[in-house]
This record gives sequence, structure tokens and C-alpha cells, in this order.
Amino acid sequence: MRSEVEQKSPEAAQAQARGTNQAGMRAYNERLVLSLVRRHGALAKTEIARMTGLSAQTVSVIMRHLEADRLLRRGEPQRGRVGQPSVPLSLDPEGAFFVGAKVGRRSLEIVLVDFAGAVRWRTQRTYRHPRPGDTVRAIVEGVAAVEALLGPAAARRIAGIGLATPFALWSWAEAMGAPEAEMAAWRDADLRGELAALLPYPVYLQNDATAACGAELAFGAGVDLSDFLYLHVGAFVGGGLVLNGGLVAGRTGNAAALGSMPVQDAGGRMVQLIEIASLVVLERRLSAASAPVSALFDLSGDWSIFEPHLGRWIAEAGRGMAQAIAAASAVIELEAALIDGAFPAPVRARLIVAIEASLAEIDLSGVDPPAIRAGTLGPIARAIGGASLPLFDRYLVGRHAPAAVSGRPQPGPG
Repeated sequence: MRSEVEQKSPEAAQAQARGTNQAGMRAYNERLVLSLVRRHGALAKTEIARMTGLSAQTVSVIMRHLEADRLLRRGEPQRGRVGQPSVPLSLDPEGAFFVGAKVGRRSLEIVLVDFAGAVRWRTQRTYRHPRPGDTVRAIVEGVAAVEALLGPAAARRIAGIGLATPFALWSWAEAMGAPEAEMAAWRDADLRGELAALLPYPVYLQNDATAACGAELAFGAGVDLSDFLYLHVGAFVGGGLVLNGGLVAGRTGNAAALGSMPVQDAGGRMVQLIEIASLVVLERRLSAASAPVSALFDLSGDWSIFEPHLGRWIAEAGRGMAQAIAAASAVIELEAALIDGAFPAPVRARLIVAIEASLAEIDLSGVDPPAIRAGTLGPIARAIGGASLPLFDRYLVGRHAPAAVSGRPQPGPG
């Protein structure tokens, strides 16, 4: 006879069971219920029983536990034509909190995200290039600010710190215009380990573009997609991949490294996508033209001041990204390609138009091209992706690839 956890709907069966630990949820069934409520919104006991195949009694026990842990909260009873009114339960935003830090090539960003996925607090600092010691100190200061904002009781519900950063930062010293000797310090830096020794929370680490893709999967446009490609344009362009509703991180955590994909530039040369679709390319051109480069970091500003350089960059980046999407689509059947980045929404919209136009010029015989859609999290996608790492690891099932984690064992929130 199958156990109740095995008797679940086809939708629930797509999620892979994952082990739990003392810092995590009590049982897989509780993670499964939280995953369904996060995906579908407020659900009544009868709806969860139908989706999972669990008995009504088992679901009642699970939901009572989750209410007691303040992870779910009751809504107003919904009366039908017959029988007792149903009571929908939704995520309690105060149930747990997550800190995400994006360690980028040009900026450090720290966010506080609640259990419902809302950003409660955000801070950012820019620099010419990152230094390991400065980064550790800044994140510790950011966590202290979060704890002060929440207060002692709520701060005990911080479930973890997630770091989203490009892997092998030292490899890009020349492209960043950074001193090679200073960037070499990242070779031996153990950012996660140092923070785990200084902070009383589990610390997670993931590639920044992969983490951003996970954020779209959890909170953004990817929540209703099973198979999609994700491209995020920051200082350097990067990517992520979701298959069967789960994030694909790969053997080393660097899967879907679209910035390294070979594409053809305007002159017909084969180059990496990173060489034509990254914001550092636009930054160099603006610097050469004595344009106000600092305005690139004003993501709410009017980037029309960067014309005609902006228009040329969008056309070239769109052409390169279209080639990358076409190549990926020949290998994997994709529902959509999500486009996002560290730029204002109007720039993203123009880039999508350029990608679609270039994709239409590529011979895609035998390939069903994906829909090109805008991401929803914008410049803070990578920081939110960092915050999503402890969320997925501790409270959900089957929707995220494992991230590296270290830290002292902690009691669950509450």
C-alpha cells in the first residue's frame, strides 16, 4: 500500500521529495502544502486534499501545525450552497524572513523578504569593483540593520541569508577595468564561510543569474511556467534554466551560463554573448563619448540621454540574445524566454522588441520558438534570488536546485 504522501495529484507528483533537517520543516507533507499555497494562493482544506490525495484528517493536522507555526493564516469563511463554509488559508507574511545579498561586479545590494515574497527593506551601494573584506563587513552591517528593523521577536524568524554572486569573480578583472591584483583576492575568499562564522543564521550561496532565475520561478513571471530560459542583463549578461518546474543549476552550479554562449557579432565574428549584451559594453562606449556614466546606476531615470549609444547597444544585444535563445531552443523545448536586467522598464521593453525582430530573421525550421516575455523583478532580481535560497531549502519542495549552504544549526522560526 502506498503511503499518503505518495498518493498525490499529478501536479504534486512533479515535485521531487527533499530531505529535511532540524532547521527545516517537520515533514515533507508540510512543505508540500506550503508549496501549493504559494503557487495557487489561498486554499481551503478540501482543495489541498484534492490536490495531494491526502485524507481530510491528515490535511487538517498539517494545517493546524502550519497555523500554530504562523506560516499560514486563516481567511474569511467562504459559504457555498450546501455544507459547512470552507476556510481558505494563505501564507502569513510574518511567518519567516529571508535576507538576500547580491554581490555584483559594480554593486552590492541587500534585501529583506517576508514569507509572502514582499520586499520589506532594501539597500544598495555601488563601487568600481568589489573587495572581499569590504563585502563581508557590509553584509554584516546590513543584517544588523534588518534585525533592528524587525525587532528581537521577529528577528528570531530570520530563516537564513542567501548570497547571489557571479562565480570566479577574479576571472573578469580586465573586462571590469579592475586591478588584477585586487580581484585576485577573490580566489581564496570564502564569503559564505566567513559570514557563517559571524552570523547566527544558515548562509547559502548560488550563482547570481541562477538565483535570479529562481526568484522568477518563486515570485515572478515563471510561477506558471514549467520550462523556460531566463536572461538577466547586469554588468555582464547571464542566464538560468527551468525544466519541469525546477531550477537547473548543473553539476557545479553554473548551468545555463548564457553569457559564455558563442554568437555572431555585427561584423560576423564569433564572440561570447557577454561581449555584446552586457551593460559594461554600453558603459565603455559612454565613457569614450564622455557621457554621464554614473547615470547608468539610476534605474528609475530617463536613459534617453544615452542615445544614440543606447539604441545601437539594444540592437546588437537583441541580435546576440536572439541567437542564444534560438540555439537553446534547438536543444530544449521552451515555453518562454524571460528577459530582465538592471535597466529601466522602457529599456527592457525595447530590448524585447529587438530580440523578437532578430529572432524572426533566424531560420527556425523544425524549432518551435519560445514566447519572449518580460521578467517581473527587474534590477533586484538577483538579490531576491539570494533571499529565495533559504525559502526553497527550508519550506518548499521540488521547485529549486540545491544551493551550497553552511552555518550553525538553528531552530526553526518561532
